[in-house]
Amino acid sequence: MNKIVIVGANHAGTAAANTLMANYKDAKVTIFDANSNISFLGCGMALWIGEQITGAEGLFYSDKEKLEAQGAVVHMEAPVENIDFDRKVVYATLKDGTKVEESYDKVILATGSTPIIPNIPGIDLENVQKVKLYQHADEVIRKLKTEEIENVVVVGAGYIGVELAEAFERKGKNVTLIDIADTCLPVYYDEPFTDLMRENLKNHGIHLAFGERVLEIRGDQKVREVVTDKGVHKADMVVLSIGFRPNTSLGSGKLELFRNGAFVVDKHQETSIKDVYAIGDCATVYDNSIQDTNYIALASNAVRTAIVAAHNAGGGTLESAGVQGSNGICIYDLKMLSTGMTLAKANVCGFEAAATDYDDLQKPEFIEENNPKVKIRIVYDKKTRVILGAQMASTYDISMGIHLFSLAIQERVTIDKLALTDIFFLPHFNKPYNYITMAALGAK
Repeated sequence: MNKIVIVGANHAGTAAANTLMANYKDAKVTIFDANSNISFLGCGMALWIGEQITGAEGLFYSDKEKLEAQGAVVHMEAPVENIDFDRKVVYATLKDGTKVEESYDKVILATGSTPIIPNIPGIDLENVQKVKLYQHADEVIRKLKTEEIENVVVVGAGYIGVELAEAFERKGKNVTLIDIADTCLPVYYDEPFTDLMRENLKNHGIHLAFGERVLEIRGDQKVREVVTDKGVHKADMVVLSIGFRPNTSLGSGKLELFRNGAFVVDKHQETSIKDVYAIGDCATVYDNSIQDTNYIALASNAVRTAIVAAHNAGGGTLESAGVQGSNGICIYDLKMLSTGMTLAKANVCGFEAAATDYDDLQKPEFIEENNPKVKIRIVYDKKTRVILGAQMASTYDISMGIHLFSLAIQERVTIDKLALTDIFFLPHFNKPYNYITMAALGAK
């Protein structure tokens, strides 16, 4: 019998357990998780807060009972305190206080990430909120029901911060979005696209305080204002969405770590110690756009890395194909998607990069309804002509298009080959010379 212990049971841990139990009948799977619930889709948290969905029930897709029905032993509210990698023993404390020592043949670390909390005055005031777990969102929603919360300040204008800004505005709150950068979403998009989102947020009444550093949060027990290097913002609630860091304390001083503290893994998801695997937000990935190890924390990557680790821990052989960091966002019906590198990042990474842009309608001009504008940028290496990244934006659902570019980056397709790719035409869907073809043809 192959004894496999999984530490952490959210997206990565759950996917690993499901893969093991579906494919390796000799695997005895034991799971430890410090939380009271599993499989919470944090990416849907803003939809719940903004009442775009009726409740949180649909944000869960698995639970303790489902995993146990497949044969796993699941310990919830049972934090793992230490792992002896030499003796192959996991040490944990169960909910009732019982100390357990669980031996293993293979261990899969799915410990996730933790929110970054700045060390500034006032951070411990009431109504200064974190947003990651179900419990965090539930607390925010309960507080929003009180009349005292009118002004909400969101700190951090990445994906989560922008989504939360929309959610709070939909709840009728006065919303201020603060970021030290001079725009929103700069990790994923170049300026023509971040400008679109800036205008989208402004047009819906969200006050943008970009290029401001938060110095202090003030209040008497409860928060009342946020002080930056540029001014003061009223706040009855402050929501911190600055980012996350890998939760790797269990391997500290034992496993090789990446520059940001994530567990370094190979293409089998194995760490620097044999039989120890790491998956999801606590681990690195192989980034095909830069052809090197990187850290990209996405739920989709968590699932992919989990499948790879589970097969290798279970006794099979599976190598990761790498990732491109494909992602998307929809704010007030503006849909933006990206994969690979932005032009700015490609140049910082040392590529001699260029971008080809194109703006058009989704369908021929004679289609008078449901035919919005589309914006596209393709980033490529001027020397090799290999595609490095892509960005797309529209109020139309163009999300399937980004998969084409993700595969193109993975397979190192050139911009010239893309220009002649067989892309079908029918007026109900697109143009004969559609924006993907036209952008590729426009490459210098």
